Amino acid sequence: MPSTRSAAGAPTSAVGAPTLVSAFAHRRPALVSAELVLDSKPGALPCAPTNHSPPGRPLRAPRGAKMKSRSLAVCLLGLLLAAPAAAAEGKLRVVTTLTTYADVARRVGGERVVAEAIVQGDQDPHYVRPRPSLAEKLAKADLFVSSGLDLELWVDGLLDLSQNPELRSGQRRFVSAAQGVHLLEVPKVLSQSEGHVHIYGNPHFMLSPLAMKQVARNLAAGLSKIDPEHAAEYAANAKAFGEELDERLVGKELIATLGAATTQRLLARPESFVEFLETKTYKGKPLIDRLGGWMKKAMPLRGRKVVAYHRNWTYFSDLFGLQVVNFIEPRPGVPPRAEHVAAVVEQMRKENIKVLIAANYYDEGNVREIAERVGARAVIVPLYPEGVPEATSFPA
Repeated sequence: MPSTRSAAGAPTSAVGAPTLVSAFAHRRPALVSAELVLDSKPGALPCAPTNHSPPGRPLRAPRGAKMKSRSLAVCLLGLLLAAPAAAAEGKLRVVTTLTTYADVARRVGGERVVAEAIVQGDQDPHYVRPRPSLAEKLAKADLFVSSGLDLELWVDGLLDLSQNPELRSGQRRFVSAAQGVHLLEVPKVLSQSEGHVHIYGNPHFMLSPLAMKQVARNLAAGLSKIDPEHAAEYAANAKAFGEELDERLVGKELIATLGAATTQRLLARPESFVEFLETKTYKGKPLIDRLGGWMKKAMPLRGRKVVAYHRNWTYFSDLFGLQVVNFIEPRPGVPPRAEHVAAVVEQMRKENIKVLIAANYYDEGNVREIAERVGARAVIVPLYPEGVPEATSFPA
């Protein structure tokens, strides 16, 4: 997806998941790749040598033990105390489960927050081992953000280690990212035989820009509880973030034609959104002609059959019209057996399905081997910011 800008205005890169659009070019040119993932500049180091030598000349050793001690102390303080220094400057410390939430927290909180995630961008969020180093992050947190579902079942154990009870669900320093999000695949019957039992519904909503608008509002509400003096600022940032997502999703021209409120109301039913645009006209021309943004780029994907490794593409496919016909995992979180994989491969062969999509925290070799059996393309992408070095932010 196109780049966005941080609260400070610097360009950032988009998460790799939406670049999935480029993968379906088995018999047509790639659609996005270079357009949807843009470059970003790495942040500056927390400390730098103060002895400026001419280019090509090594740094001189400082004279005297006192100077050595002072220089070393400056560097160590910069490297080891960077985060506490931020807190000392009055910034709120936000700890999140996912890098996606940390990135949105920075957008909503701006210069008033410092945010960090527990789960790395290329890590499966279902599986995190509670460690003292992670508990220490929570012990110092002013606000904790998790999905609020059963994606991160390890959270309670980590909170026990942190001894920070105010971060627990229902407390004032906790934010449920999923609060108010329309959840899909809510089970009618609960059974352990179904693998990961997500009793509230599919928890992978963070792949939908529509859901992330609500996450931003939830973050604004959470920050306002602990910092009411700046509540209006947080609300305004969340609103601006949501408006930017709408523009990048459908384009400015369509929003100007329909109005922001109508556009948002229609997007609430993504399964009928495109059909509405195709059947309605404006000034004698189909409304679909005014569609822009990510949805226009993804139009060639609507109805395209794909196979996925895990059920983490539900919200993405619901919005952009992909047809996920089967999964390599027979049930969420259940390792596939050879006979199940063989059956999926046979289905791909019969239905001429040429794309297998997977998050980059699964066994890449295994995913590629399955795809190669039928000459399909293995699309392995990061789902979260920092999943690869060039994917530094949620695609806003």
